[in-house]
Amino acid sequence: MRQNREYVDGTLAVGARLALPEAAAAHLLRVLRLGVGDECVLFNGDGFDYDCRITAAGKRGGEVEVLSKRTVDKESPLRITLLQGVARGEKMDWILQKATELGVAAFVPVNSDRTEVRLDDARVAKRLAHWRAVVAAACGQSGRASVPAVEPPLMLARALDTLPGEALRLTLDPAAADSVRGLAAPGTASVVVAIGPEGGWSPRDRAILAAAGFQGLRLGPRILRTETAGIAAISALQAAFGDLC
Repeated sequence: MRQNREYVDGTLAVGARLALPEAAAAHLLRVLRLGVGDECVLFNGDGFDYDCRITAAGKRGGEVEVLSKRTVDKESPLRITLLQGVARGEKMDWILQKATELGVAAFVPVNSDRTEVRLDDARVAKRLAHWRAVVAAACGQSGRASVPAVEPPLMLARALDTLPGEALRLTLDPAAADSVRGLAAPGTASVVVAIGPEGGWSPRDRAILAAAGFQGLRLGPRILRTETAGIAAISALQAAFGDLC
């Protein structure tokens, strides 16, 4: 049975009563039509699910009481960071949503030579908040209680400085010698997958990635779109070394 599960950005504690945030109240009370006495599950990214009961419900919002908490263990043993070239509109949302469902641990959006979307400071803040909301919603749907970090978009060279040092670094290349089957199991259980934007990586981008220790990975002879490539790579890596079976 599907749980009525919602993300809240705040502290949760057993015995506490709290007002539902606007988005959670709208979904639980107006979309799902829950009322006083009905139960729901809240999570805030700390690794727990909090069982709650609705104690107040109205047009302006609602209130819940936290009854208990449960540890949620749905994180992959393979920690994947997706370094993703910023894509347009719904493509980026789709990438973030599906990669979260597949267990990605962190997202690093990047701008590169062929990025088609250029955001000013005001649009970056708005877009970043939207991306983080997409990821939180995907955690709610998929049952995850740890919310992957979504970093602010940076130029490629700067973004590489933020990556974990002890990680296997991969970027897709149909001409690469190595496939997933040929990879040794990551000893650090940490992998960074770099996916270019709609126009792909430029020669300069590829040189920057190579200098930072990225190796090519072949997923087959076909060239995949940016919204397909990361999902395919994550799925293959999770099947080989993670928890997708």
